Amino acid sequence: MIKRLAGPVLLLLSVSALADAPADFTARYAAQAGVAASTLSPARGEAFYRLERAHPAGAKRSCAGCHSVDPRQAGRTRVGKRIEPLAPVVNGARFTDAAKVEKWFRRNCMDVLQRECSAQEKGDFVAWLSQLK
Repeated sequence: MIKRLAGPVLLLLSVSALADAPADFTARYAAQAGVAASTLSPARGEAFYRLERAHPAGAKRSCAGCHSVDPRQAGRTRVGKRIEPLAPVVNGARFTDAAKVEKWFRRNCMDVLQRECSAQEKGDFVAWLSQLK
């Protein structure tokens, strides 16, 4: 019985060891931006999240507009679909999959900013979310 379980258990352990953590993303984005991770700013990340920007569709948009003012709470898309909380402290699945993180940054930055987010903006944002309690 133990031998039969050893393979699946080892596989699960190795897969979870491959999962990213928010600190991995801050380090990655800092390197991409050419800055030290210690210079990433949670304050800039929070300001970036809350800033309302003019949008060609007419209404102003911000990250908080869909994700909620408090990223520890669930948000809603413009069509009413639930968005799970962004803050890793309440949603352990956030910032664990690089492909998903990049997909959503690309999509949401294009929607809100009409451009991709810079590595500095991403790093500041993840630094802010990571320090929320």
